[in-house]
Parts: sequence; structure tokens; C-alpha cells
Amino acid sequence: MELPKFLLADNTDHPNAIFIVHTEYPRFVINLENDEVEWMEEFSKEDEAELASEAESLIKAATAFYDREVSRYDQ
Repeated sequence: MELPKFLLADNTDHPNAIFIVHTEYPRFVINLENDEVEWMEEFSKEDEAELASEAESLIKAATAFYDREVSRYDQ
């Protein structure tokens, strides 16, 4: 099975939260309620430098995905 790059998720234990799951490396979950990011990877010191520069664009892409999905519900 091939997963989409982003998945939209929710959980009744967190009724106000909306989660975006990034399924490709580096995998992460962002909580759009408070912008908290949970990385699902272990990073070496060398990887952390690259991650810092890439993280901002990945989070922007996750937010754009959410905006696109919500706009499709409104149609």
C-alpha cells in the first residue's frame, strides 16, 4: 500500500486538536491547535542540521495540505 504524503487525523481524547501526519522521511505529527511537532525519527547530530533547514518548509507544506483539504469540504 502506498500512503499519501500527508494524512489528516483527529482523536476524541483531544477534541480541539487537528493533527497532520507526514508519512515520509522525516516522519512527524503536527498538532495544528498549538503547532506542537512530534518527530517519529531518531536523528544524528549531522541530521539535525539538515532537519532544521527542512522543517520549516515541511510544516508549511503540512499547513497547505490542511487548508486544501478544508477548502474541499466547503465545496
